Amino acid sequence: MTDVSLLSLALRCRCPRCGKGKLYDGLLAVTPRCRNCGLDLAAQDAGDGPAVFVVFILGAIVVALALVTEILFAPPLWVHMLLWTPVILGGAILMLRPLKAALIALQYRHRALGS
Repeated sequence: MTDVSLLSLALRCRCPRCGKGKLYDGLLAVTPRCRNCGLDLAAQDAGDGPAVFVVFILGAIVVALALVTEILFAPPLWVHMLLWTPVILGGAILMLRPLKAALIALQYRHRALGS
């Protein structure tokens, strides 16, 4: 096993063992086996952890920005809906892949995944 940093694995969505093979086949579908080192990833289960982290992190960011927007500009409610809906959807999609990759890498490093 190479010593690849957790941040690098998460941001590049790579295999937790070798750091080279792609972790995903699709948007969030984990590949059954690493094409580079052969690590069996079929049994991995990050569960709801990535979604929980996205809700907490993105929720805090959007609420803070919405409060600042409300205090500075006091826009009508429809402006908030129009502004924050794409931010929430886009942010969630962008954050889910690396957070799921990080949790899979942590499971591997702490021997919760088969090696």
